[in-house]
Amino acid sequence: MARERRLVFGEVAELYDRARPSYPAALVDDVLELAPVERQCEVLEVGAGTGKATVLFAARGVRVLALEPSAEMAAVARRNCERYPGVRLIGSDFEHWESDGARVPLIYSAQAWHWVAPEQRYVRAHAALIDGGMLAAFWNQPDWTRCALRDELLDAYRLAPELDGPMNPASSMRPELWGYWEGEIGAASGLDDPRVRSYRWQRVYSTAEYVALLRTHSDHAMLADDRREALFAAIAGVLDRHHGKLPLRYITWLCLARRS
Repeated sequence: MARERRLVFGEVAELYDRARPSYPAALVDDVLELAPVERQCEVLEVGAGTGKATVLFAARGVRVLALEPSAEMAAVARRNCERYPGVRLIGSDFEHWESDGARVPLIYSAQAWHWVAPEQRYVRAHAALIDGGMLAAFWNQPDWTRCALRDELLDAYRLAPELDGPMNPASSMRPELWGYWEGEIGAASGLDDPRVRSYRWQRVYSTAEYVALLRTHSDHAMLADDRREALFAAIAGVLDRHHGKLPLRYITWLCLARRS
């Protein structure tokens, strides 16, 4: 059976939960300040993964209806959200979710909005939001322009030049995977007020931690086993030559729009 790239994360759900970073607390605070979320309102999360963003919102007292199409990822998310009774997790993608006419003040999607079918994502977001409700999509992306090991890592990626995700040091600093936000919202009927905010932070990875992180990225996971392991060996060699450490600066992009 052919592997579907958007669902390949389920093959490494536990590793994903351990290796993937979370999101800046300030971003969550900003979203909740800007969105018309009142006490006891339920918000919608598209692509909950293992619940990394879910717990950030739930910890602030927000009731969350979280959608996640991968059964393996959803199982980890349920475990992570056990202490938050306001979280409901449904095994579904956004395209097939039945809202039964309910509308929410906030739809957010962490590291997942680009996986929703382009011809449906904004139509369905508009239908699910209340008037004035907010769509918030956000992603973590390495800032390769400020990485001292970028050139050496680029050399390693000659083993797999077709990789198109953010972990390839050749990738753009702007989130090109999901297009030009202002243009997308401008073309989406019923949504307006597009805004983009950014949050900068840093993490230092050991060699083992960084290779584990790469194993959770879909483009790397889709490589043939021998090519993937050769790439990881080359990347590990770069880090090991630098005391087994990679200081990596991140930008978290927050893309906002409102239902008009």
